[in-house]
Amino acid sequence: MTPERKEKLLRVLSKRQFDLTVVFENVQDPHNIAAVLRTCESAGIQEVHILNHSIPPHPKFGDGLGYRSSSSAWKWLTLHYHDELQTCVDHIKSQGFSLMATALNERAVDLYEVDFTQKLALVFGNEKKGVSDELLQLCDGNFLIPQVGIIQSLNISVACAVCLYEAYRQKKNKGHYQTHAITDPKSNALAAEWGINE
Repeated sequence: MTPERKEKLLRVLSKRQFDLTVVFENVQDPHNIAAVLRTCESAGIQEVHILNHSIPPHPKFGDGLGYRSSSSAWKWLTLHYHDELQTCVDHIKSQGFSLMATALNERAVDLYEVDFTQKLALVFGNEKKGVSDELLQLCDGNFLIPQVGIIQSLNISVACAVCLYEAYRQKKNKGHYQTHAITDPKSNALAAEWGINE
């Protein structure tokens, strides 16, 4: 590894956000997931949860299929695969995350009212049905992306990008993206995985 490559990887790792994660529930099109993984990597999100509990599991990323729209973003992310809803939720909540789902109902708050500087897991649902009622009941809240058009929905990859970059804006303003020393266990583990341990 060249010194320049190592410096770049260390710089990227120092800005990874371990207090924000994304959950995809029963997303059918793997190309949608691939597109969102690219956005997650761009915004410094490290961990992503893929939950398929009511649809057949699709092939895992990294199995050689090479979803091109992700530009191999999955290589730099930590992907967790779940086939049981409760197990997925328990795993995420055990790490201190609150779950916020994208859902249009009477409980929903505006995206721009959400405090993304807290420890959050953002839940996105199936392309047609959205987040399941079962998962919504286990979430700590839900929000919507304000829209003024006739069609009140966005493609999941667009919706995720809008949310993650609002999170980026808030977290950047609070100094979350300032370069920090790589000392926590997750950063150290990634450094070893990427081959950049000093």
